[in-house]
Amino acid sequence: MQLSSRKPHYQTKFGAAYLGDSLALMADIPDASIDLICTSPPFALVRKKEYGNVDADQYVEWFKNFAEHFYRVLKPTGSLVIDIGGSWLKGMPVRSLYHFELVINLCNPKEKGGLGFYLAQELYWYNPAKLPTPAEWVTVRRERVKDAVNTVWWLSKQPHPKANNKRVLKPYSNAMKNLLKNGYKAKLRPSGHDISTKFSHDRGGAIPPNIVDGRLGQNSLEIGDPILGLYDDDTITEEMVQPVNVISASNTASNDYYQRRCQEEGLKRHPARFPQALPEFVINLCTEPGDIVLDPFAGSNMTGYVAETLQRQWLAFEIDEEYIASSKFRFEDAIP
Repeated sequence: MQLSSRKPHYQTKFGAAYLGDSLALMADIPDASIDLICTSPPFALVRKKEYGNVDADQYVEWFKNFAEHFYRVLKPTGSLVIDIGGSWLKGMPVRSLYHFELVINLCNPKEKGGLGFYLAQELYWYNPAKLPTPAEWVTVRRERVKDAVNTVWWLSKQPHPKANNKRVLKPYSNAMKNLLKNGYKAKLRPSGHDISTKFSHDRGGAIPPNIVDGRLGQNSLEIGDPILGLYDDDTITEEMVQPVNVISASNTASNDYYQRRCQEEGLKRHPARFPQALPEFVINLCTEPGDIVLDPFAGSNMTGYVAETLQRQWLAFEIDEEYIASSKFRFEDAIP
């Protein structure tokens, strides 16, 4: 997949990455041609980041400029999946509502000033490697738990977008494997749910929940249990052991191939990278091989890399020249 009027910064078998403002680049994408937009735009954070982020009170208006293009370029059956972290009100231990205001605006009907999207479902990305911030409320005064979850809005142009959860089934648990082996006696559960004998049929795996974990281990924890996350400098201190607000367990690599190559070449690595599990889950759920995936805020281009491995066509737009240069490392032959 390429833009006909522009030269890509680099291209691969299935896709192409472009340097530039995504508003200008999206203008060259034909109407109703994209199957999935999977992206993580700059968040409205209290602290400014080097990749640029907009204040919460300006965020909805800023994002609408992009969302109008998103709606235009998506196919009628296409999906828009946005990873967007929450924020705090400056100087107070209470949350901003900007990401809720955003999704309400995107899903309001066009006659009411919205974009006309549907909210297909909320997903949640748990990231234990997040630092315990704001430190004043989490590690100093101990009034809040560590904020380790990003909301992922799954939006669509119609109520039935292209999707199939059979492509993202999880392996059955040992308990479910025993049930399939020994059978299940139909009965009414205390909750009122009538579980029939169909519950014991082997359907190839378990339907996944709406929490994207990308775990490396298999140990499940309870709400409030402390989590040890690996940080970029591999340092773990007592202050980093914080209770979190999601049932989950995982960690993230702090020195992967992409980061090593950035260091070798003297290029800055993107500080807010997608975990592979997130675009992998979304791309499998919402597309098939040969479909077209767009990331208009590509960063380190994990979305393009995953699309490539899954044989989807892809487009990646990034405004920072160093970030797009270093994202090419994801496509080197030596990558594990």
